[in-house]
Amino acid sequence: MPKALLFKSKDDGHWSDLPEGDFPDEPVTLRVSHSALNYKDALALTGRSPILRKFPVVPGVDMVGTVLSDRSGTFLPGEKVIATGWSIGEVHWGAFAEIARLKPEWLVRLPEGLSEVEAMATGTAGFTAMLAVQALEAFGIRPGEGPVLVTGATGGVGGHAVALLAKAGFEVVAATGRPAEGDYLRDLGASAILDRAELEGDPRPLGKERWRAAIDVAGGKILANVVSMLQRRGAVAVTGLAQSMDLPASVAPLILRGVSLLGIDSVMSPQVERFRAWERLARDLDREHLAAMMHLHPFEDVQDLASPLLDQQLKGRVVLHW
Repeated sequence: MPKALLFKSKDDGHWSDLPEGDFPDEPVTLRVSHSALNYKDALALTGRSPILRKFPVVPGVDMVGTVLSDRSGTFLPGEKVIATGWSIGEVHWGAFAEIARLKPEWLVRLPEGLSEVEAMATGTAGFTAMLAVQALEAFGIRPGEGPVLVTGATGGVGGHAVALLAKAGFEVVAATGRPAEGDYLRDLGASAILDRAELEGDPRPLGKERWRAAIDVAGGKILANVVSMLQRRGAVAVTGLAQSMDLPASVAPLILRGVSLLGIDSVMSPQVERFRAWERLARDLDREHLAAMMHLHPFEDVQDLASPLLDQQLKGRVVLHW
């Protein structure tokens, strides 16, 4: 019987051997090979936030695996596919199991040249970072126009954003509350390191113009300060709420400097957008940087790793394997 981390309530999660008939009745059955520990997963596993919204449920928002069968006819047995988003691991049974049953529209074929381990080292974090980079480019931000700020740069989304922006030719400023990680961030491609404390004070309606654009994972006062200090006609791609879901900001930068907020929805992004992002990730990922960000652990370790990740004791990406 397949092994799965089954939660019967938000405080009752145990590894169990489950009959295949207990898994959801969806068209595509996968044999899961790898997953990753995301911030959202860690919140779910520790119960610090109500991520799990239907019980029983198997958490795990990212997975890659091999198709065993597909009643819809979309995929052939043996094809390797990636699944992220779509409330997988929150409402729908997710990745922390040996098999998964999913809808075909939730899946993207693993791009040529990208390994299963690399896909999960990238995962939702890298996928979200790529959506943010593409949003800035579509807005009209180009290399050479000025520095691009990345907040939460030692985290999964932030680290990928630093590396992807640098690969695309941008000058990257990495904001972090862990200045000891400066060498790590420079290795990823950052040209300068900013102490996060500079962004944590009460925001002014308008600050000094410092950055052409930004990718923000924090929300709250950090995002408000970033917005106030963007250059004229700048933009910030907003990807997360690690500090707060509030935005205590003034409209002044939006109406006096033409600054724009670009919301990034990696959960429900359509399949075409997903395909485009994953194809570019397969081309643009720096494998050396990816290896530097990655830590491999067996699936059974995932509960022990959740609190350290939330407490910022881990950097980069935790990849889980059977």
